[in-house]
Amino acid sequence: MRYSWTLLGYFGKQFTTWVLGTFGAIMAIVFLLDLIELMRRGATKEDATFPLLLEMALLKMPQMAMQILPFAVLFGSMLAFTRMTRTNELVVARAAGVSVWQFLAPAIMVAVLLGGFKVTIFNPLASVMTERFSQLEDRVLRNQADSFLTVGSGGLWIREQPDDQHQNVIHARSVRSSDGRLDNVMIMIFDADDRFIRRVDAPAADLKSGEWLLEDAVVTTSTGRPTLERQVSVETRLTIDNLQDSFASPETMSFWELPGFIAILENAGFSAVKHRLYFHAQLASPLLLIAMVLIAATFSLRLTRRGGTLLWASSGLFFGFLLYFLSDLVFALGLSARIPEVLAAWAPATVTMLLGLTSLLHLEDG
Repeated sequence: MRYSWTLLGYFGKQFTTWVLGTFGAIMAIVFLLDLIELMRRGATKEDATFPLLLEMALLKMPQMAMQILPFAVLFGSMLAFTRMTRTNELVVARAAGVSVWQFLAPAIMVAVLLGGFKVTIFNPLASVMTERFSQLEDRVLRNQADSFLTVGSGGLWIREQPDDQHQNVIHARSVRSSDGRLDNVMIMIFDADDRFIRRVDAPAADLKSGEWLLEDAVVTTSTGRPTLERQVSVETRLTIDNLQDSFASPETMSFWELPGFIAILENAGFSAVKHRLYFHAQLASPLLLIAMVLIAATFSLRLTRRGGTLLWASSGLFFGFLLYFLSDLVFALGLSARIPEVLAAWAPATVTMLLGLTSLLHLEDG
């Protein structure tokens, strides 16, 4: 049968309407729950006013939207296919010679467009808003604004406040993440009023319990006269674990910035597994949305053939939540380097799509 663009356009419109409607309903519920949770956390914080908490809830929404979109596609697709099955629209289309692959084509095309929009356009916007949310959360709800770490082509910079009387600014060319050893180190120490106290330069610095140990260091005081000291100790609150955790999370970085940042991290001696995993998970997003459409069709198209509407609908919902937990499990294995991060990122979408294709082939052509 030749393609009827009018019919395919109608199927695509129905699919888009149900998916966007489901997405909006879920987002509204999530927004209310997030706002209530933020109000609970900010109940004892003097700076946590309601307008500020409302702003934080809105800033968090784009990142939540990226996580919710696959499930909105799954549930919206099930509702769309179920509705068209109940009204016999798909029955008439089948009688006219339209195969399941033909009326799934518009839904798959919409899923690809949604996935591409999410990765290339929406992700950069969400990263900016998520970064702003993290800053407000640290300042208002966590009171954690005393340290900062950034990495660039010239090395890494660390700013921290080891106590109420001092601030340290640390620069190093690279770091050994296994034990926190810095190479080619410069540490500038200031008082609480940002007045310069001294500068310490050394070939390396070792992170010990509560201090940086620098050997063969050149110490320059406020008088400008350098002296050579065999060993210098500088107080710190950093540990090896929170040194790695101080980096910007991948959720606060644009999809387009991630490849360059991953290269910088690896050149500086840090592990970039978390960022690579997130990058490949974003690349796999369109494939995951296609898989959700296929799974939704598998469960929805059985309704008129096998009976048990509630059973099959519940099975589809259960599969969605099962996929969520299994994806988290696979991602955890990827983060722990038990499996390659590329496999961890692409496996959930690929396996889900293959399951959907196999089920539809068995249902329609088996």
